[in-house]
Amino acid sequence: VIPLIQKLIVGYKLWHEYLAYFPKTSRYNLGSKIDYYFTETIENVFIASHRNKDQKLVYLTKASDKFDLVKFFLQIAWEIRSMDNKKYIALSQDLNQIGKMLGGWIKQQPR
Repeated sequence: VIPLIQKLIVGYKLWHEYLAYFPKTSRYNLGSKIDYYFTETIENVFIASHRNKDQKLVYLTKASDKFDLVKFFLQIAWEIRSMDNKKYIALSQDLNQIGKMLGGWIKQQPR
């Protein structure tokens, strides 16, 4: 669990650094939305890490949903050129690792 939270924090720091370079036309709407969903993902993973086995899956599912929205809106930001290729690729690499870790944790949960 701790490696996932650490990886999320590293990814968020990178995202936060890139947000400063977003054009003003995208920074306060699309950028804010991505920022919100990223922090919601971190929050839900943190909460899941402190819940009992019966409650973990609920928060992990919420985290996964929010994380999917982060990736979706980042792709839109890249497509409208609010983010250059280099930054998008660098962030996507972190997000792919986070997605695998989160998905693995979800699969481990009893249903």
